[in-house]
Amino acid sequence: MQSFENVTVVKKANRYFDDKVTSRTVIFPDGSKKTLGIMLPGSYEFGTDKAEIMEILEGKLEVFLPQESKWRTLRGGESFDVPAHSRFSLKVNETVDYCCSYVG
Repeated sequence: MQSFENVTVVKKANRYFDDKVTSRTVIFPDGSKKTLGIMLPGSYEFGTDKAEIMEILEGKLEVFLPQESKWRTLRGGESFDVPAHSRFSLKVNETVDYCCSYVG
């Protein structure tokens, strides 16, 4: 999906890690949410409440997921799933444009 229609966008940015990771929340008519954001190069650890699907739109990163035993490299056009109530680590090698979908 290249664009979203009939949505509400929250103007205030979500800012993390000294503004090296930022995103905007998109709310759909059914109440579901996604975030669209940018991650600058660096290492980050995130925690989840809900399960997530992270789509890499552009850029390159490495991810270490709780259900896996090694780092995995992803590039634009690829995605990964994160279980609810877990933590995952990222090594962003080049600026990443991403879309995060919250599941459940």
